[in-house]
Amino acid sequence: MLPDGILGRALPWTESDYLALGETAQRIELLDGGLLIGPSPSVRHQVIVGGLAAALEPGCAAVNRTLLPVINLRLNATRILNPDLVVTAELDLTADCVPADAVLLVGEVTAPHTALIDRVLKPHLYATAGIEWYLLVEQDPLALNLQQRQGGHYVERATTKRGEVLELTEPVKATIRPEDLVP
Repeated sequence: MLPDGILGRALPWTESDYLALGETAQRIELLDGGLLIGPSPSVRHQVIVGGLAAALEPGCAAVNRTLLPVINLRLNATRILNPDLVVTAELDLTADCVPADAVLLVGEVTAPHTALIDRVLKPHLYATAGIEWYLLVEQDPLALNLQQRQGGHYVERATTKRGEVLELTEPVKATIRPEDLVP
């Protein structure tokens, strides 16, 4: 069920309108005055995010970085997305959103209803906002795709499938095996 006040509301949505929704059962993102609304992630999706976080956390701790799952990420005044996880350099614990300039890596796990958004729209938006690294996890077949920003877009640095290892050296050190993300 959608939060009260979404259906029939006139556009555009502002950042303050969006933040006034508070926590919701659905994943709701602000994009240029409109809302992207999706269901809550599946159990498999969340297990993959948890596995990815577990693989990244030691590297984050070693260099004083913070790993956050599903957070309001402010790309600009009209765009707030909810990536599956981010690695940040610094945080304002009183803020409603993490600003893009504090994010070193953003991670997304595809789902059937978000695959196109995760593969095309979000990388474009994240690169435009200046986020250096994008890690996309494909669920079927399970694979990792690490991309680095080059100008206003990302270029692939590594693709890792089952049986292979992604050795991340930036922005944190981590060894990630796709098969370790799902028991």
